[in-house]
Amino acid sequence: MLIWYVGMSVLLVANVFRSTGVDYRLIAIGSVLPLLLDLPFGERGFGHTLLFPVILLVIVMLGTIGRPRLLRRRWLCLPIGVFAGLVLSGAFMQGDTFWWPLFVTEFPGDPLLPAWWIVVIEEIVGLVACWWVVGQFDLYLPEQREEFLRTGRLREESAS
Repeated sequence: MLIWYVGMSVLLVANVFRSTGVDYRLIAIGSVLPLLLDLPFGERGFGHTLLFPVILLVIVMLGTIGRPRLLRRRWLCLPIGVFAGLVLSGAFMQGDTFWWPLFVTEFPGDPLLPAWWIVVIEEIVGLVACWWVVGQFDLYLPEQREEFLRTGRLREESAS
């Protein structure tokens, strides 16, 4: 279930933001955080609420006061990844969980994962998204791949 979140979040953020300053490693980690946070409970909970990425965003903003702007910009990728993961999980469709604690005090016990066949389809789509990112950003080339692993940045080579 991880490939869906990692592949799609990196692909979508890379093509929406089109910024060379984004750390896609943190986008990928953030996209799976809701799932990992709720995994021990076996159902959707705090990780799939709107409150989780908002608190994470506040922590990043407060934690980087007085620090270099580049550090803040890099760590903002984590809550952006969480927001991407929530969109990809369809968390907003389970209103009681998503809006907790605004309208309800308990989690309704929504299943953490969809039906097995949906998981299989999502993982295949995630693999295609990873393949697309590798091709779009030339990650099959050693120097591009090493730069990505070292900095988390994706850079499109301009056609000369």
